[in-house]
Amino acid sequence: MLHLISGFFNPVTQGQRFDPKGDYVKRYCPELSKLPDKFIHNPWDAPQNILNYAGIKLGDNYPRPLVDLKISRLRALDALAQSKQQPDEETL
Repeated sequence: MLHLISGFFNPVTQGQRFDPKGDYVKRYCPELSKLPDKFIHNPWDAPQNILNYAGIKLGDNYPRPLVDLKISRLRALDALAQSKQQPDEETL
């Protein structure tokens, strides 16, 4: 049976909601431990002076984001909408 997805989770938002102080991130990604809580889940949004203080060089010692979360969400919603327009294989 085909199970349709009812929503998509944004990893930044989920981190902010369930680990607001970044305890998990600081434990498993200690290179981010000097960042303020506000940027712990999205270091690429931190101003350069904060990244400098934390010793983070995006693209050098910490990766840049692999995907743009807003664009990937829109693509996933579009794919979901298209899948709803196609008949379920079990009903054929």
